[in-house]
Amino acid sequence: MRRTAGRTGGAVAWAGQDAAEPAPEPAAQQPPDRQSAPQQSAPQQSAPQQPLLQEPLRTEFPFQLPRGYVDESGTVHRDGVMRLSTARDELVPLRDVRVQENPAYLSVVLLGRVITRLGTLPLVHDGIVENMFASDLAFLQDFYRQINAEGHTRAGVRCPHCSEPFEVELGGSRLGES
Repeated sequence: MRRTAGRTGGAVAWAGQDAAEPAPEPAAQQPPDRQSAPQQSAPQQSAPQQPLLQEPLRTEFPFQLPRGYVDESGTVHRDGVMRLSTARDELVPLRDVRVQENPAYLSVVLLGRVITRLGTLPLVHDGIVENMFASDLAFLQDFYRQINAEGHTRAGVRCPHCSEPFEVELGGSRLGES
């Protein structure tokens, strides 16, 4: 049995094995004949509960651009990292004048916020994203959708001929399709 202190009037909330189990009264409020009586515990459950194995939350995802971003010195940057998007990441670009004038610019500004690393560039921003090749921009838009939609768009399947399990990618829609 565990207890946690609540903020409502100094009361203590009890979390027992059974939700219907009454919370014990504090010693000062118990009748005198119950103060020295030992506490009775709830009956033990026969089957021990298995802890749920939960995969830790991944917030950053590596990627490799199909062509790569070419900087002013001619260096090609292909390897990068994109983080999960927050609500703020999706709301702030809507106030950007460029997005208000041209809604297609939304993905450029949004990607500039969530790409945390690209090659050896010290900083990634929307100016970098707008100078990428169209195929790399399409790749990043698709990658953004994949990692922000439950973390992946893969499904486990079995080969109908040999019964070998494998994963298939359900994403990968063509540019302009949702």
